[in-house]
Formats: sequence, C-alpha cells, structure tokens
Amino acid sequence: MKLIPSRSNRIFVWTLSLVVLLSLCVLAQQRRGRQRDWRSEGRGDVPTWPINPKFEKELFTFVRIKYESHGYGRGGGWATDFRDSELNFSLRLQQLTTLKVSPEPIVLELTDPKLFDYPFIYIIEPGALMFRYEEVQALRKYLLNGGFLMVDDFWGDTEYDNFYREIKRVFPDREPEEVPLEHEIFHCVYDLKEKPQLPSIDSAWRGRDSGITWEPRYDSDTSVPHYRAIRDDANRIMVFICHNTDLGDGWEREGEDRWYFEEFSIKKAYPLGINIVTYAMTH
Repeated sequence: MKLIPSRSNRIFVWTLSLVVLLSLCVLAQQRRGRQRDWRSEGRGDVPTWPINPKFEKELFTFVRIKYESHGYGRGGGWATDFRDSELNFSLRLQQLTTLKVSPEPIVLELTDPKLFDYPFIYIIEPGALMFRYEEVQALRKYLLNGGFLMVDDFWGDTEYDNFYREIKRVFPDREPEEVPLEHEIFHCVYDLKEKPQLPSIDSAWRGRDSGITWEPRYDSDTSVPHYRAIRDDANRIMVFICHNTDLGDGWEREGEDRWYFEEFSIKKAYPLGINIVTYAMTH
C-alpha cells in the first residue's frame, strides 16, 4: 500500500481557493456530457497531460471497482457515469492541486493483486451490489492495511439496506456512523457549510423551480443526504459512504449543462471530492 507516511511528508499543497475553482471551470472548454458504454476506451474530448515516467507509480490514480449486481451479474451499476466522471475529476484534481495525477483512471476487481498498489478506490450505485466471499476477504484486508473506499450514488432505505448487509460481511465488528459536519473531511481543503446533496442532472432540472435536490424513492424520504463512515482502530475513516447524493453525476456532467455545472459541480461535487481525496491521501 503506497500511502503518504505523515503530514510532514505530504506530496501536495493546496494552493487554490473555491473562487479559483470557479474561475478555471467557467473558462474551461465546455464538453458535451454523455453516458458511454462501460467498454468504451479513449478520452472523448477530455484533455490529457504529460507525466514523468520516472514517477509513474507515484501518481494518484482514480480506481473504480467492478462488482456484481443482483440480476445484472458484473454488468450492473458499477459502470454508472463511466468513464467521463473519473476523467473529469482526475483533470480537475490535476489542475487545481499540486497533487500529481494520472490522466488514465482504471477499473479493477477487488480480487486483483494490483488493488494494493492504490490507496483510493471508488464504488458507485451499490444499491444492488453483491460481494463474493473472496471479495469480502480482499476488501477487508485492503482497508485494514491503509486503503480508503468511497461509496457514492444510492438513494433510499432499500438501496442502503442492501449495501449495509454487504459491508457488514466485510466488517461484522464495525458499524457505519454518521460523520458530523464538524469533521475535517468537510473542511480540510474547501470549508463546506453544509453536507452537500447532489441530484442527477435530470432530477436537478425537475426540481429547479421548487428547490428539490433529491431523487425520490417510494420506500423513504431521500431529502436528507447522509455521510457515514467506518473507521479503523486508530479512528481513521476507511469507508466513506455518500448516501442520498450523487457526486459522480456532478463530475460527469460538467460539460453538459451550464446551470447544473455551476450550481452543483463547482459548488458541491468538486469541493467535496477534493476534500475526500485529500483526507484519504493524508491519513
């Protein structure tokens, strides 16, 4: 596991404020957002950047986890927002911080031996997720050895209950707990005044006039975003669970609609995403 050993040895220093983020993003080339098939390759029109091959293994790389879903096998929800979401987020992370970022995000399964080369992994839409036994063992080992898992984009009690059952197989001895707004993960780079809620772009447009920022579900009230965590014995967050919110759409859709981009991507999705990566890479 290649993690930064201490705060004094951090490989990046944050130099840009949210005002700079707004300025850079507004002036950036607006790209047409689109949902691509998970087998898609290439970058579309997301620009790349040079990397020093001598330090290729020291770059931050966005890792999406491929998993099995009820009724879909390994072709289910894991590929939501693929792959513009991580391409855009990696680009903004490279532009707006001094962290050295790989321009090429990757997809791994939890049983891939290469998993332990990467300190940050991302699971999206876990509402129908199913872990195999060997994946449960691999994920537990990865997290207890210093890895960090971000979980994103699922709504309502039914989807949460499914994820809860699966993550309890990984950590039967640990309980997800609500993370208070005062926690450093909401303030370590961008000082967030509230726990942000990100709707999908379609839900955002439907609720634009009413101020509704949530995706309705038949089974529960989804108007309140929840950010929960599972911690290790040193109180480090190992699993950060973003429920009743969709940061991934805020990253993916930045070039599709100016209003959504400025209201949700700039103000919420990128600031919190950068905070989460900062926390993951410094703890």
